[in-house]
Amino acid sequence: MSQTVQKSGSRSIGQRRWQKFKTIKRGYYSLVILTTMYILSFLLPVLVNDKALMVRYNGEYHFPAFTSLVASFPVIDQFVSVFQSGESLGQLGNPGQVRYRDLQKQYENENGDNIVIMPLYPYGPIEDITTDGNSAFMEPLVSEEGQPARLMGTDENGRDVFARMAYGFKVSISFALILVFLEYLIGIPIGGLLGFKGGYYDLIGQRILEMWATLPTLFLIIIVVSFIQPSFILLVLLLSLTAWIPITTYIRAEFYREKSKDYVAAAISIGVPTWKIMFKHILPNSLVPIITNFPFAVVAGITALVALDFLGFGLPPPTPSWGQMLSTGLQNLTKWWLVFSPMAALFATLIMIVFIGEAIREAFDPKTFSRLR
Repeated sequence: MSQTVQKSGSRSIGQRRWQKFKTIKRGYYSLVILTTMYILSFLLPVLVNDKALMVRYNGEYHFPAFTSLVASFPVIDQFVSVFQSGESLGQLGNPGQVRYRDLQKQYENENGDNIVIMPLYPYGPIEDITTDGNSAFMEPLVSEEGQPARLMGTDENGRDVFARMAYGFKVSISFALILVFLEYLIGIPIGGLLGFKGGYYDLIGQRILEMWATLPTLFLIIIVVSFIQPSFILLVLLLSLTAWIPITTYIRAEFYREKSKDYVAAAISIGVPTWKIMFKHILPNSLVPIITNFPFAVVAGITALVALDFLGFGLPPPTPSWGQMLSTGLQNLTKWWLVFSPMAALFATLIMIVFIGEAIREAFDPKTFSRLR
């Protein structure tokens, strides 16, 4: 018994909080599922794609899906081309992009040494009705003759709903995480400075925050996208203009509370630099509110992007987007899968993030674990 108590007492507060978090099963398993899905989303070009994993043509090997995977990363896409003409691989009469599913059938009919290996789900998120085998409003689990079944059907442009939903997951989560990172990057230093300095710094800073918070972000986005084509980075920057203010408020309050404690007075008395007191001593003791707020900030980021896409001020077509898919579904209510698919994906994702947030709040509850005991 004493060994158990000693072992428990030797664990850090972070370890005890993690153990508490793991006992809250719905939050823990939601974190595992979402993390796994997000990691796999970076491999979508080799899992869900209309480009082949491997093509062997006249003894030469090509790996277009892996090229697409490399080109999916920012900056690198400026130096890597995913285009390959059909004629270069024996698809006569097709000087445009190779139609790999048709090429696979062609090689099979020729009974030669040429081979095409397609991904697990051989449909891309942006190929539309102009591609052979893509028909508008195909129902789930239905396919054209000789083609793999469509798990969730197609939309009004013949684009595969499952492929767009999978790629839309990556876009939505990435957008929210980058937005929250910017919120914290801006809000933590400003809130810490206001809370630590106080006085006129805090008085003037609070008035500036109040004025800045009145900035009509939605109207600003509408005005900007009317002149400039919206992009991922542009929307993140526009939304981050005011999204950092709640984080600033949290940190300011925590710094006000912590700076009155004895360890801060002791650090000041021995001449510790101000920046070190703020970020090495006070900040670690002020992280609980913003850590517990993190999942809910991610939810806000996802819903913001979905709302902008739904209203038509978000990412430009044909970027896979849950908001655009939802808008299409509501315009075609008789096609139930167009409404159900994005709604189900959005609901499942948001509720798992909320479960994670609830578990983090319980694990970080100061009444359960405190640095003072």
